[in-house]
Amino acid sequence: MLLLQVTDLSKSYGAIKVTDRVSLSLATGEALGIIGPNGAGKSTLFNLIAGSVRPNAGSISLLGSDITGLSAALRCRAGIGRSFQIPRPFGGLTVYENLLVAAEFGAGERAAEAGRDCMRILKLVGLDRLAESPAAKLRLLDRKRLELARGLATKPKLLLLDEIAGGLTDLECDSLIEAIRGVQASGVGIIWIEHVVHALMAVVDRLAVIASGAKIAEGDPKEVFASRVVQDIYLGVPA
Repeated sequence: MLLLQVTDLSKSYGAIKVTDRVSLSLATGEALGIIGPNGAGKSTLFNLIAGSVRPNAGSISLLGSDITGLSAALRCRAGIGRSFQIPRPFGGLTVYENLLVAAEFGAGERAAEAGRDCMRILKLVGLDRLAESPAAKLRLLDRKRLELARGLATKPKLLLLDEIAGGLTDLECDSLIEAIRGVQASGVGIIWIEHVVHALMAVVDRLAVIASGAKIAEGDPKEVFASRVVQDIYLGVPA
């Protein structure tokens, strides 16, 4: 089933075009990776899909319904969850309470239902042992896990992951990869922007490359990354 359809999406700030007629599609339960150099427009694309930025042109459909005009809050209720590059949990709340906020306000769940879902998600991402710990005291890996968990607490059909592996050791990346695989196995569609390419390649079904706001390649992850053009653009020098 087609989960997401992005068609000719464009966004400009004055004369600067940061998203240039980008089209993407995603099936239910599929994982799409997005790579590209810094400043390529990847995070802007996420902001357009999530609704925090409005496009100048193009359309976005979720499960066949046009959501281009919906606010970020309504898109969250419709089934789009996301993480951010820099985790900013509510430091004065516990890990569990952070998820309750996401479940009650993001997904609109009642307290009892939200509580059950939050504990299930904490186990899925490996944070159940830290449920009562203050979020402000978490180490980086656990902050990343909490960022993933908060996105899941909104009950997404589509989860947008923005450089969630950044700053982690190889061992920590492996742990995070297992958690993301568990999310995908539950039927959630994933679009993942990442500079830690080996983490991305371990999960995604397809890979897309964004450069100067435009999509320049898409397909099998190994074939796309092996492309000479992609390597030149991504590395910034001839491969």
